[in-house]
Amino acid sequence: MMRAAAEAAAEAAKEFGIPRPICLGVTVLTSLGRAALQHDLGLASSVEGHVVHLAERAREAGLDGCVASPHEIRRLRSLMPRTWVIVTPGVRPAGGGADDQVRTATPAAAIRAGADYLVVGRPITAAPDPAAAARGILEQMA
Repeated sequence: MMRAAAEAAAEAAKEFGIPRPICLGVTVLTSLGRAALQHDLGLASSVEGHVVHLAERAREAGLDGCVASPHEIRRLRSLMPRTWVIVTPGVRPAGGGADDQVRTATPAAAIRAGADYLVVGRPITAAPDPAAAARGILEQMA
């Protein structure tokens, strides 16, 4: 499936004369921790170990990067090519709640760890002033 997605993206880019889109694989949802992996999914490995396993399969299939929590960024950076793209959800502003997320970090911590792109949802969309919340997150990234 991943290989087919990478090949289709390359073919479409060539056909339409556009740059090939970045194709990402999703690793382990940020709302899952080790207990959920073991109990609900029956996986004996650590979360980080499973994320690395899934990222390596994505790379082998020709994808360009992955979606991974802030907790696995440093390990992925040490193992994957420099061009590997990491999109990081589970980003919460300093002093904010984690909601249902288990593996989170602040915007600054995710950037320091090596995230290429941050996904920040509810801290902005659920804020009384979403524009002010977004500005605050951008300030924390600077």
